[in-house]
Amino acid sequence: MALRIPNRQARWLWLEAQGLSDAPTGPLDLPDTIRRLGFVQLDTIQNVTRAHHHILWSRNQNYREPMLDRLLGSDRAVFEHFTHDASVLPIEFYPMWQRQFRRLGAKVAGHASFQRALQQVDAQHILSRIAEEGPLSTHAFDTRVEGERQMWDRPPHKRVLDQLWYAGELATAHRENFAKYYDLRDRVIPEQHRQPTLDDAGQVDWLCRNALDRLVFASLGDIQRFWAAIDAKEVRLWSASTSDLVPVQLEADDGSWRGMLAPANIGQRLAEVAEPTSRLRIINPFDPVVRDRNRLEALFGFAYRNEMFVPAAQRKWGYYVYPLLERDRFVGRIEVKADRGAGHLRVTQFWPEPGVAWPAARRRKLAAELSRLGRLIGVSAVVWECEGGS
Repeated sequence: MALRIPNRQARWLWLEAQGLSDAPTGPLDLPDTIRRLGFVQLDTIQNVTRAHHHILWSRNQNYREPMLDRLLGSDRAVFEHFTHDASVLPIEFYPMWQRQFRRLGAKVAGHASFQRALQQVDAQHILSRIAEEGPLSTHAFDTRVEGERQMWDRPPHKRVLDQLWYAGELATAHRENFAKYYDLRDRVIPEQHRQPTLDDAGQVDWLCRNALDRLVFASLGDIQRFWAAIDAKEVRLWSASTSDLVPVQLEADDGSWRGMLAPANIGQRLAEVAEPTSRLRIINPFDPVVRDRNRLEALFGFAYRNEMFVPAAQRKWGYYVYPLLERDRFVGRIEVKADRGAGHLRVTQFWPEPGVAWPAARRRKLAAELSRLGRLIGVSAVVWECEGGS
């Protein structure tokens, strides 16, 4: 019979795997935090702080914004590439990323927009300039989009730079004010990480196993989507040929049971899992714990979506809304904006989750977490512009 995992224990396992079970205090080991997550998504929007900084701060509140830039640009402890989106990954994962360079390099090279870009930009000229001048950002080139510009249009030189980056010929040397600086791979990636240590089948096995380890329990689709570096057929073939996967039945928030797979150590993890911290947490919209909306709703009964690109009149909530997590429940949502110049955070909207009471003690927890979030970016005050403040 399949191992049955009750809903509460499933929540605890998932929060523990995502680094949100313990209080976010104590010594900070940033490379280990990223390694445990697998990757951290990068995002340009700086509502309070950019998503990658918030995600890391949520795991340990001794984190500060310059630390990730140093890890990427100076320490070379992480590299930047594409999972489901632009992300940073531990540098020791680089040998397992060879198939992703091939997959995305070939995919982007086949786009009509890239082929048009090649008619205006010589890829070899870009490589030669970077070889001679050192790391360059897109601002070092001056081609322009022709005709009416659409939302996701990129200048021809940017398309060529990105294709070379997708294919692994270029790497992110560093970022300045979030602008990416491209350099030749061999000048960025330490030599010991540049050679694949596994063949393609070995890389597929590594990707699947490491995805499942971080997901704790998953469907084949969940495993495929985790890194977005393998396709559905490859995951099916892997699961059919792997003997140590454990079938489990997972209880959803609504009481239904769902068949999934778990790693071989699921029994031990279930026996050792502990109730999460009582600290109230402000979760970023791009945090991996909420990224899979179906998993989020199934486990927690919490329906959530990002509405940044939804027209304002059609939004149910707001532009940049943060879920509020306490122990193993999402207890509300809040919209917060930073005014760094004025030195404060502005709380513009606040929504308690239906059926969740907000007594004074819970409001004090939220106030304390808002103050801590302010300290991350160096502001000292929280200004409530809506009802709900303590």
